Amino acid sequence: MEFVEENEADLMILDVIMQEGIDGLTAAAKIKQRHPEIKIVLTTSTSETSWEDKAREIGVESFWYKEYDDHSLADIMERTLRGESVYPSSPPEVNFGKIRRSDLTERELDVLRELTASLTNEEIAEKLHISANTVKRHLQNIMEKTGFNRRIDLAIHARLLGLVVNDSERINSSERK
Repeated sequence: MEFVEENEADLMILDVIMQEGIDGLTAAAKIKQRHPEIKIVLTTSTSETSWEDKAREIGVESFWYKEYDDHSLADIMERTLRGESVYPSSPPEVNFGKIRRSDLTERELDVLRELTASLTNEEIAEKLHISANTVKRHLQNIMEKTGFNRRIDLAIHARLLGLVVNDSERINSSERK
């Protein structure tokens, strides 16, 4: 925010998980509130797709997956500066156990995202407004699909792959560094 207030900018490139200060989504929201004319490209090296919707809601012009997009950052920047909004046409594909990311439903990804925050079934259920039995069923389905036998293995592999990232980790990662 200090940079934006002290410098003229047409385009900002923000990583969702930044090393210092606030996370990229929070920074983008603040920039858009005070300087809606500044175009923003939000980027990430994970395959977490829930951030795309949040970026759209904020008014971020473009979203780029560093590790998964066929387009170069320079191309995304040029297109964004020309007034185009550039978002991926499909989610990044990641191998997860015996399956690919696209083999999981959005609700299964929601449950998995909360699992990476070490929440119990009851805590996940409360957060997602579903029953603990539904959470248990989703986790069993994910384990059957992926071949993982334990919920800890699901959580560790999902997080290591960047398949899902819990919002608390995104927000707190900047504060820890």
